[in-house]
Amino acid sequence: MAGQLILASASPRRRELLDQMGIQYYVAPVGLNETPLANEQPAVYVQRIAAEKSAAVKDAQIPVLAADTAVVLGNIIFGKPEHKNHALQMLSQLSGRTHQVYTAVSLRGQEHWQILSMTEVTFKNLSEQEMIAYWATGEPKDKAGAYAIQGVGAMFVEAISGSFSGVVGLPIFETVEILAKEGITIL
Repeated sequence: MAGQLILASASPRRRELLDQMGIQYYVAPVGLNETPLANEQPAVYVQRIAAEKSAAVKDAQIPVLAADTAVVLGNIIFGKPEHKNHALQMLSQLSGRTHQVYTAVSLRGQEHWQILSMTEVTFKNLSEQEMIAYWATGEPKDKAGAYAIQGVGAMFVEAISGSFSGVVGLPIFETVEILAKEGITIL
């Protein structure tokens, strides 16, 4: 293998962010049950799932990078919408409110490294017409919380405090820090 690491994710957004950093990688997505455990706190949940994803890649000869992202309002974890009404319900709940986006990154090489990024995102008040039109773009269909901050969904974001790339799915600053611990440098 000539890459620097294995990405245990099928996320095109995570691939784009690694490409942006100039990292050479192989994609080895893993399938896991990503259902939160009873009373599991959002930060614990994303860290557990990211760690399970990186551990699921067996016999790796190079470091394995995995991540998990959750959109959270209160202590409610918003997954990907199952259908249009589910997406509209999520967007309605996020409308005019501040929510958190947790992204955990797990890197397994000589050691196991983990980081957690939490970003606060404030949405403007959304009209029903805006939410329906947004659903029609197709963008929210496979996104946690039914929106993509790097796409059309950005027009709903009134304010952000934290890592933009963390909301996209891979906090670059924190990821670079743990990659360096395994000898993978960007510059």
